[in-house]
Amino acid sequence: MSAARTARRPRGGPPRAGRAAAAALGLAALVLSSGPAHAAAPGGPAGAPGQGDPYFPLSGNGGYRVGHYALDLGYDPATRHLTGDAVITARATQGLGRFDLDLSGLTVSRVRVDGRVAHWSRHGQELVVTPARRLRAGAAFRVEVAYGGVPRYVTDPDGSADGWIATDDGAFVAGEPQGAMSWFPSDNNPRDKASYAFRVTVPAGYTAVCNGVLLGQRTAGGSTTFRWRQDQPMASYLATATVGKFDVTRSTTRAGVPVYNAVDPREAAAAAPALARIPDVLEWESGLFGPYPFSAAGAIVDDAHDVGYALETQSRPLYDRAPDIGTVVHETAHQWFGDSVSLTSWQDIWLNEGFATYAEWLWQEQHGGPTAQAAFDRFYAQPATSGLWAFPTADPGDGAHIFASPVYTRGAMALQELRTAVGDRDFFTILKSWAREHRYGHGTTAQFVALSERVSGRRLGPLFRTWLDTAGKPAAP
Repeated sequence: MSAARTARRPRGGPPRAGRAAAAALGLAALVLSSGPAHAAAPGGPAGAPGQGDPYFPLSGNGGYRVGHYALDLGYDPATRHLTGDAVITARATQGLGRFDLDLSGLTVSRVRVDGRVAHWSRHGQELVVTPARRLRAGAAFRVEVAYGGVPRYVTDPDGSADGWIATDDGAFVAGEPQGAMSWFPSDNNPRDKASYAFRVTVPAGYTAVCNGVLLGQRTAGGSTTFRWRQDQPMASYLATATVGKFDVTRSTTRAGVPVYNAVDPREAAAAAPALARIPDVLEWESGLFGPYPFSAAGAIVDDAHDVGYALETQSRPLYDRAPDIGTVVHETAHQWFGDSVSLTSWQDIWLNEGFATYAEWLWQEQHGGPTAQAAFDRFYAQPATSGLWAFPTADPGDGAHIFASPVYTRGAMALQELRTAVGDRDFFTILKSWAREHRYGHGTTAQFVALSERVSGRRLGPLFRTWLDTAGKPAAP
């Protein structure tokens, strides 16, 4: 994510729908609606209602892992009404008499498990499903959920909005960290990645842009249906189905990666210079970090300035306005650091944002701008009272601070300190090794520290304790 390229931009208030309504929808204890009377778990335990993330404990669910989402959506920008049919293919990791999906708002009309009608109930963001038959540990199963309504974004602890955010000509769909549940039922935790297929129907003249490769589009009866597929594993917060009236351009990189850009005409002129550099950025970052991890690339540029941030939606970053080249470099770097290699806990978000910020510093260094060390020195000159030193980089403390400057800027500073300590050869080997060894998987701060020590042959504990685990301004390096 990028906003002012160091932290989320301050917001004057949530866009369009109203803060009070969004806050009400976020109350976890609120029972929103229910299906047939909830039955006791038939001969087996229930999956946990969350995965225990220290910042977002109800995000995700226990008892199963998802392999694939097939989402069939219809959206009318005039009424802001969304209809959805989600088919989720998963595997039980324990015996399950009951399990949860994350879904905020919207009205559920039908749930089936393996083709049989299932009991279900709503408890805050939890859709609680009781299948007709107990699921055995290790068994594959299929969940079908039919739902609809007017989606409402989630209001995050820092006051910003994420999820399905209505715009004047469609919807800006950006799910970090919680917002996926505002538009489809999911196991909404980065640890459970899956492949995706999207089928989105919108009025003719509108475009629906999702992740991955465009398989086709067809217009009939006043509507256009777009079919997209993302085969590489993706965390739910990185999914998008952004809708608008876009100018679309297509090209192919020298490496053969298809590039699909969708741009709001109001932002087209301002966005053109940075978007034209996407193939160059992909080639440059591939040289630094290893092969590009996905089957497609591109950008979505909306006219949604109230949102206040850009997001690294997998394979096709999403911008709330025309980006500059630094923002494109940042969001593209996330395709390696955050998307392909995902965090296991939101506490470790510096592994996403610190790395993407450092990519900006490297771009400047190698394209006629200041060196990464000069960027470090400029930020280090900030006084000890600055918010930059307010909390440890690798533990922002809560969900309200995961997009604050210590995560972005001090995270990048930690990488510059590592580079200084081990030298360029080992440092860039570390970056490539991290992206290669954890490709399509997950990583933790402890694993990154261990890799850095293995590659460099140095004991780096004091460096990382100072720059990642300790609050306050470090002593002069």
